[in-house]
Amino acid sequence: MKLKILYDNEAKAGFRSGWGFSCLVGENLLFDTGADLETLLFNMRRLNVKLDRIDKIFFSHEHGDHIGGFQIVGLLGEVEAFVLRSFSKRFKSALSSYTNVRLREVSKPQEISTGMFTTGEQGFFIKEQSLIVETDKGVVVVTGCSHPGLEKILGFASRFGNVYGVVGGFHGFRKLEALRGVKLIVPCHCTVRKREILTLYPDSSIRCSAGCEIEV
Repeated sequence: MKLKILYDNEAKAGFRSGWGFSCLVGENLLFDTGADLETLLFNMRRLNVKLDRIDKIFFSHEHGDHIGGFQIVGLLGEVEAFVLRSFSKRFKSALSSYTNVRLREVSKPQEISTGMFTTGEQGFFIKEQSLIVETDKGVVVVTGCSHPGLEKILGFASRFGNVYGVVGGFHGFRKLEALRGVKLIVPCHCTVRKREILTLYPDSSIRCSAGCEIEV
């Protein structure tokens, strides 16, 4: 499985950066959409992303830097959009206004595709869902901002098997020892202690940036 970072605060040469996050999981699942459609599409073209293969969009939480490019659904074929039930009626209505979108409201953990699961709604003040992907090497977790706490998210994901990797925003995550044993660590976007993580786990961590391709 390959993950492509489509939107991040940092960018490789030839790509555009922006405050937000988005990545492509495999060829068909788009995780979040960054803060704006223009930057998202520019980076997608640079990475040769095939829009006609995307049939699922997963929105981690309802912050503008993660849903800002949601209008991309208008460029796709039939697509399932996974949102939390607690998302605003305004955003859900905006998605539903596209005739090709099948809205899937989530509150509890569930399988959304073969080998892919949502954690369901986590957190108290900021509700968020994360993606759990089963691979031959173990479980890979994709996070938006980890507002519920990365340690909590990883603890839940471990129910599905050994956590091989975690990719996405870690926010203010402090218990860095919780990453010990994780073979693939990609701190992106809002991760406050990114430099410390990269220094502490040099053999397993990768510096995140738009344009980055990660083979699992």
